[in-house]
Amino acid sequence: MIGNGIKGSLSRLIKRFLVIILIVCLLIFAWAGYVLWKINSVQHSDSSQSVDVGIILGSSMWGDSPSPSLRERLDYGLKLYHAGKFDRIIVSGGLDQPDFRYTEAEGMRQYLLDHGVSDAAIIMENEATSTLENLKFSQLIMKDRGWNTAVIITHTYHGMRSLEIAEYLEYDHPLLSTTQSEVLSMSYHKSREILAYSKWKLDEWMLRLGF
Repeated sequence: MIGNGIKGSLSRLIKRFLVIILIVCLLIFAWAGYVLWKINSVQHSDSSQSVDVGIILGSSMWGDSPSPSLRERLDYGLKLYHAGKFDRIIVSGGLDQPDFRYTEAEGMRQYLLDHGVSDAAIIMENEATSTLENLKFSQLIMKDRGWNTAVIITHTYHGMRSLEIAEYLEYDHPLLSTTQSEVLSMSYHKSREILAYSKWKLDEWMLRLGF
């Protein structure tokens, strides 16, 4: 009888544990679906509006040159620049690897110079290693130079998190302009972005609590 009682208690405990695991899995899937919906629902800002500066967010370097995905962001930034949406560009990104010779910002600057942008129009932000730092350090440059308005330039899958971070940092009505990627695997990068967005929401919560 005692043995049967122990077996019954153990069985109920296992069932409760499995129910908890199932609920946690459902919550994770629901959250992932919600974040994916937000990523896919990102909207461009008003493309007719001119701003003080365009901020091109960094991506990986391939040795001494921008990677194909970073060139996509740069080409889109060039399109907006030549269309007169802004006349100054902040290129933001630090060192990808310790053995690389150039930061993302340095690689982006050279690419823009090679494509007809004047050196005076390019401002480098060389320290950032995350999207939060990209936008935080770029904001410091803007404040130092008396610039108030900006458009954030990145890939579409990265747009929602970038815009939310800019709003958290209290940018003055930040605009967002994104480009689709023809070279990246969207299934992989959107999966990564779900994790990155989740981490950002946790970081935001911690920052608001003063940690």
